[in-house]
Amino acid sequence: MAGVQPHHASRLRLMLGSLDHAKSVKDMNVAGWRLHALSGKYQGFWSVTVNGNWRLIFRFDGTDPELVDYLDYH
Repeated sequence: MAGVQPHHASRLRLMLGSLDHAKSVKDMNVAGWRLHALSGKYQGFWSVTVNGNWRLIFRFDGTDPELVDYLDYH
C-alpha cells in the first residue's frame, strides 16, 4: 500500500475489504466509520473516516464500487 500512512494501514485494509464485498452504500454503514454523502466537487461520492481528516471515498455504479480514493480532503 504505497502512499498509505502506516498507522492507517490495518483500518484501511478492513475498509477496503468491506468495500470489495459491498453491493450498496448502506453496506458501508459500519459503526464508527461515519459514512456520509459528499458534496461540491465530490458530489455523488460517499466517505468513511479512516483517521483524523483522512477518508476513504468512493461511489457506486449499480452494485459495484468505483473511483475509490484515500485522501485528506479537509
